[in-house]
Amino acid sequence: MNIEGSTVTLHKTQEETFNFFSDLNNFGKIMPENINKFEVDGDSFLFGLPGMPEIRLVLKDKTPFSSIILGAASSKLPFTLAADFNAIETNKTSVTLKFDGEFNAMMAMMIKKPLTKFVTTLTENIEKI
Repeated sequence: MNIEGSTVTLHKTQEETFNFFSDLNNFGKIMPENINKFEVDGDSFLFGLPGMPEIRLVLKDKTPFSSIILGAASSKLPFTLAADFNAIETNKTSVTLKFDGEFNAMMAMMIKKPLTKFVTTLTENIEKI
């Protein structure tokens, strides 16, 4: 299952944007308002939303200034969440979030709508930073 958020533009350099997302504490700033848990531990963070199990995301890969990839710590639900950064101008960078997961058809049907909403909310909150 692939879910791609809309592309948003930040008034920051590509390096500033990359550095913001490299600090996992900053993911707390773009989480939905109704988040009930957010804890950073080294190269991972744990978050909880009402009605969903807690999820731990681990920093899997960083390509300086162009992308950051987070992945699920649990192999039970294998997925990644990537943030791609592209310089538009000196102080303008586009950000696109991409969710990619491998789920059976039944699971995909159940989680597609809440995951799409989650990616949309993250994208909307990125515009506010």
